Amino acid sequence: MHSPHRSRLRALLAAACTTALGAGLLAGAGTATAAAPAAPQVKAGSKVVGYFTEWGTYDRKYYAKNIETSGSAARLTHINYAFGNVTGGKCAMGDSYAATDRAYTADESVDGTADTWDQPLRGNFNQLLKLRKKHPGLKILWSFGGWTWSSGFGEAAKNPAAFAQSCYDLVSNSKWAGLFDGIDIDWEYPNACGNSCDTSGRDAFKNVMAALRQKFGSGKLVTAAITADASSGGKIDAADYAGAAQYVDWYNPMTYDYFGAWDASGPTAPHSPLTSYSGIPKADFNTSSTIAKLKGLGVPASKLLLGIGFYGRGWTGVTQAAPGGTATGPAAGTYEQGIDDYKVLRTKCPATGTVGGTAYAKCGSDWWSYDTPATIATKMTYKNQQGLGGTFFWELSGDTANGELIKAIG
Repeated sequence: MHSPHRSRLRALLAAACTTALGAGLLAGAGTATAAAPAAPQVKAGSKVVGYFTEWGTYDRKYYAKNIETSGSAARLTHINYAFGNVTGGKCAMGDSYAATDRAYTADESVDGTADTWDQPLRGNFNQLLKLRKKHPGLKILWSFGGWTWSSGFGEAAKNPAAFAQSCYDLVSNSKWAGLFDGIDIDWEYPNACGNSCDTSGRDAFKNVMAALRQKFGSGKLVTAAITADASSGGKIDAADYAGAAQYVDWYNPMTYDYFGAWDASGPTAPHSPLTSYSGIPKADFNTSSTIAKLKGLGVPASKLLLGIGFYGRGWTGVTQAAPGGTATGPAAGTYEQGIDDYKVLRTKCPATGTVGGTAYAKCGSDWWSYDTPATIATKMTYKNQQGLGGTFFWELSGDTANGELIKAIG
């Protein structure tokens, strides 16, 4: 089965420290949510949501400043900050050093001002607050879970109201007041298997989302990244995504990672096909099938965003240029085997063909697939034809320094 956000695994396991909820939470836990002013409405079709990873501050050296200098900040409507942890039935900080403590130099900082030793908030959170000052219309959500930290959702689902309260308290913590406009839930996967297997039942996801909406109210955003598995009896069928849709502002169906070198011998196949094609390894493993299935279940098109990966997946030991060839294992990648950023692949292994609305590349014995500005343009035409609410992507650091891919999203 495909494994969305598999590339998060290594980085998350290496996160410096995981802290439970502590004394810094807002006073008044358990009290009613204060009415919040309604967020400005973004018209259907125009949302551009990019994930920004907590661990990018380490090996990748991708900072909030890069969102600005690449031109991405001016094109984004929303940022999903990834990830918070889910543990003990509660939302919890992921890596507190990266989020709130790391000191930024003047060169690294969004506004060119270095952090001081005694300021109350440093880290990614402070840098994102500076980014918001430059772009007052930009919204930021805190995303919880992900491939590695989704195992905690089963416990959270046993008491959705308590979970929602913990999330609200953490997202609204006065130490970073004004940073977050809501919450994104990245549960991989409700009542199904991802990095771990969940058996909380078909209604668990709907119950969790209902509790979050009740707690966060209408003035804050509640969104969710969801499976793209549209196969009969697959992951979409395992949870009540249609029933939960009433509680979310939108869904991010992870329409990428359909295929990859976790199937080490192949057959080679693009990880993010827009449409099916002759010889595709598994029926309904493509974006069009995912969107059609969700719409068919009654999820409004305006609550579905088109997902794009800013990276490629690849095999080595491949002799056949066209998709469907055999392989001997995953191709070498910068941080992990079988995966690499678009900004690397565009020159390391330039695209040599297209299939199913996305691109592939054969260079030496390596075979890669990834989206390019041209294939993203094709996907944007599809997004508009389908009346979808916008586009989201994983994740910002995979783009070029001048934002080649986000410019193609338009």
